[in-house]
Amino acid sequence: MAFGRRRDRDDLYNMGLAPGEAPDLWNEKHPEKVLALHRAMVAAGSDLILTNSFGANACRLRIAGAADRVAAINLAAARLARQAADEAGRKVLVAGSMGPTGEIMAPMGRLTEAEAVRIFTDQAEALKEGGADLLWVETISAVEELRAASAAAKAVDLPWSGMMSFEPGGWTMMGVTPPQLAALVERLPRRPVAYGANCGTGPTELLVAVANFAAAGSERPMIAKPNAGVPRYQDGGLIYDATPEVMAEFAVLARDLGVRIVGGCCGTTPAHLAAMRQALESRPRGKRPTADMISQKMAAVAAQATAG
Repeated sequence: MAFGRRRDRDDLYNMGLAPGEAPDLWNEKHPEKVLALHRAMVAAGSDLILTNSFGANACRLRIAGAADRVAAINLAAARLARQAADEAGRKVLVAGSMGPTGEIMAPMGRLTEAEAVRIFTDQAEALKEGGADLLWVETISAVEELRAASAAAKAVDLPWSGMMSFEPGGWTMMGVTPPQLAALVERLPRRPVAYGANCGTGPTELLVAVANFAAAGSERPMIAKPNAGVPRYQDGGLIYDATPEVMAEFAVLARDLGVRIVGGCCGTTPAHLAAMRQALESRPRGKRPTADMISQKMAAVAAQATAG
């Protein structure tokens, strides 16, 4: 069982990241803070950590005036995560985080699939050079963009995992459903070693999406990596409403669904991860939960956490 999360602005905001500042730039600007976050996640029990490079592709870095620094920023991101992993004293995988370009793909938008392949390949090459063991492509909503990321993984000869982000209605922003994703991964230029869902509106909705992957009958290992609930500002910082107890219940339910890689996305802290690992190691495997069971159990533990 592996644990991972995106090292994004939810942590770095509380360490001084300014609103609107690209978190990826901190790999060079504040490497000691990024390294500290990686070390904290390893100490909490993570077997897989993600580089601080979710938005470090040319399209997104252009907004920060850093489109010409894709290679340097991703190289620094991978080296920092590699350092934390190598210090762990046990095997910890470094996954090169790659998020969406932020552009709408053709024919609805202007970004062609060939251009997206080039953009992802540039990022992937630097992550590989910096020591990433695999690529971690997540929060994707379009078939064409996932296909382009797959082609980039093939071009740099790295294994990869791919995730889409699903809305509460059961599809991505571009209309892809979980069963469609389960079928798509078998037709990609380079098939992922694992696939699944990340981000979204919280653990309950994401578990329902993952249950649909399982129902599709895919034999490929699944990933479940939700946000730690819904964010809000409190005491000058950004916090999420899912407690460690809620995320621990999510982790157990995900395992019982057959998920092989369990983690947390935005808002997940070392405390969340430690609770998730402890629950997975101490609680026996249960029967595969239905959608109703998922909703009932998650609601119950959330109510207990609120009452406490």
